[in-house]
Amino acid sequence: MPIDAFAAHRNRPAPHGAAAPHPFHHAGTARHRWRAVTVLSVSLALMVYAAASLGAQPRPAATRRDTLLAFTGATLIDGTGGAPLANATVIVRGQRIDAVGSRGTTPIPRGARIVDVTGKWITPGFVDANIHASIYSGIENFARYQDRFTDVAIEAAQNHLKVGVTTVRDSYGMLAPLLAARDAIRRGDVPGPRMYVAGNIVGWGGPWSFSFTGRVPENLSLLQEQMNDAIAQGAGEELVNLEPDSLRLAIDRYLDKGGDFLKFGGTSHFGFPVFIGFSERAQRVIVDAVHARGLVAETHSTTPEGLLMSLQAGVDLVQHPEVLDVPMSDELVREFVNRKVVCAMLANTMTGAPWREYQQKVRRDDSTRQARLDSARARGIAQRERTGAERRRDLGDREMAIRRANAEKLIKGGCITVIGTDNYLGLAPEFRRDPKPAWQEPGLGSLAAIEGLVELGMTPMQALVAATHNGALASKALDDYGTIERGKSADLLVLGADPLADIHNIRTLETVVMRGTIIDRAALPTKRIWTHP
Repeated sequence: MPIDAFAAHRNRPAPHGAAAPHPFHHAGTARHRWRAVTVLSVSLALMVYAAASLGAQPRPAATRRDTLLAFTGATLIDGTGGAPLANATVIVRGQRIDAVGSRGTTPIPRGARIVDVTGKWITPGFVDANIHASIYSGIENFARYQDRFTDVAIEAAQNHLKVGVTTVRDSYGMLAPLLAARDAIRRGDVPGPRMYVAGNIVGWGGPWSFSFTGRVPENLSLLQEQMNDAIAQGAGEELVNLEPDSLRLAIDRYLDKGGDFLKFGGTSHFGFPVFIGFSERAQRVIVDAVHARGLVAETHSTTPEGLLMSLQAGVDLVQHPEVLDVPMSDELVREFVNRKVVCAMLANTMTGAPWREYQQKVRRDDSTRQARLDSARARGIAQRERTGAERRRDLGDREMAIRRANAEKLIKGGCITVIGTDNYLGLAPEFRRDPKPAWQEPGLGSLAAIEGLVELGMTPMQALVAATHNGALASKALDDYGTIERGKSADLLVLGADPLADIHNIRTLETVVMRGTIIDRAALPTKRIWTHP
């Protein structure tokens, strides 16, 4: 039986086979499948998660385990921003880094397995501060894969590890299977990156809610309503009506479900106009309740005033702060820098291939618009004043340029920056008309984001610090990982070429070490569902 919360509740074997087709796969009758979905109430989802966690069967780990390793000869980029150390030695004992230094002055313990990496480069494992590993959209996905939710989340997490992302923070998705995936990895049942899980974006509904889509949720099927509930987990749109005491209790109840951090909707998600969600007072209540547990409080706030309210409420991190419809003010940049709030940027979506495609589209659109104006002028037709809706569409056509300029301004201003890619599953391959862009695929999007930070104005060294040291800082875990220093978790990458000479050399990955274990990358993901060779 796969490690899956909902399969566990059904108490019957989930369908076996690596790459099962999508939505209407009949592993059991359609009647049984639909009956299973009806149990996904807020309270039962967590009961199911607990059953899955207790009943999960260990899987063979795609790893090589050694208790004492010595990596010798590489150039070390330790993640602190300091000068690289040539001909370095890194000693790994168990799951921790035991010693770091030059080859000539760092003794190799007796019995260590020596890994000669002469001519290579070593960096810390990468951290992606904003991914989405669970199914959270597409009624086809929910219908077909409802008994494999956790397997799919594990697969997405493993695809991050495969390319060197050793830590991921999942900031929106279905809580129960994400917790089950996180715990399966923590127990060692399956290999995977370190996972932090938030579940719902508090104050939003599920994938068919108004706060998420900007559309009134009319004519939804029973399955869609149940999936909304399974994701909202009782911490959805109804919370915006609560006064402070009731809101604090609701936040505490949600945190009791086991999430590692909390993300709330300072504003709504899509559409124009974007609405402010929680008041400034309510946001302070949320942040204080999260901080009382020593956890990270973060927000999605995408209007200038909504963003300012979240910063003043004391959030630790803002996801995609550059995503505003207008240029970012100097005041907002100062707030970020002075408050030391972490900026998790969608660099992968506004640099590289997507930026080049955007520029080509703008040139085509401008050429077409100018040709129409010239034609009208030649025929003596006076240009009329554009409507508000037309001007808004014009602004939308320039949206990526505004976001990119905002990101550049935050970086130049000194914001603590991390990558936060929104790497997501989307529709299963069998339901797609077109392939999903590589820059938002699990793992590959993370590499594109690191490369994108250089395009946005960082040096390669600064981009590596953002993707390692700052990534650990984003989860208040810098004392545990994020740099290659004695006592820290042995999360290491061996690269075949110098990433400081060319940041794209992060793609020359040869070895991943996760908590002191060399990962068999060829064996990932261990169970292929959406991933094809």
